[in-house]
Amino acid sequence: MPPDGAFGYVVDDEAAVRRSLALLLGAAGYAVETFAGGEDFLRRATPDLPFGCVVLDVRMPNTDGIAVLREMSSRGLRHPIVVITAHGDVPLAVRMMKAGACDMLQKPFAGEALLDAAAAALARRDEAEAAQAAQRRLARLSPRETEVLQGMVAGHQNKVIAQRLGISPRTVEIHRANLMTKLEARSLSEAVRMAMTVGGATLHRLGSAPPPPPAGAPIHPIRRPG
Repeated sequence: MPPDGAFGYVVDDEAAVRRSLALLLGAAGYAVETFAGGEDFLRRATPDLPFGCVVLDVRMPNTDGIAVLREMSSRGLRHPIVVITAHGDVPLAVRMMKAGACDMLQKPFAGEALLDAAAAALARRDEAEAAQAAQRRLARLSPRETEVLQGMVAGHQNKVIAQRLGISPRTVEIHRANLMTKLEARSLSEAVRMAMTVGGATLHRLGSAPPPPPAGAPIHPIRRPG
């Protein structure tokens, strides 16, 4: 059974399949939204999309399942995805899993099989929500603070981080204190664990450009400490 208030998103270009899956998931307790294609779903797939299981067809015109998986990954959306296809084979399954899918079912499949797959995918809810929360906090960091955090994740001492960044150890200490506050981390291990949750590639991307200024804030030249 899904957790109370679980969302289910059905993405399939066949209207009959959408209706059938919506009825199945709805009867099982999901709050269901349906989409006629990948483009329709991606317009809805913003950072505030309620957490839920995405049931995603592979072969759709314009934006197919692989494109949807990759775009969700690039947006940092960690909603569990169950892929459905009429053309399942081993290479396709491997591509889907590498792109981020939790499971793949070949049409036709029993309704119970889909419900089991969706429930198993949603069991990852805590892990996914923790990763999203970590990413939101990490996005608060300045580029320099992110660089210092990367050094911390690598296990470097302040002196080594300072040498690598061309700044003083005291400046590293200041950045560490600031990033701990922004991450709301109670310990060094918690900050490192938060960074490791989102992965090195995401952490690097978050630190590649300064965050936009708040609305209405005056714009000043950016000066990086050190």
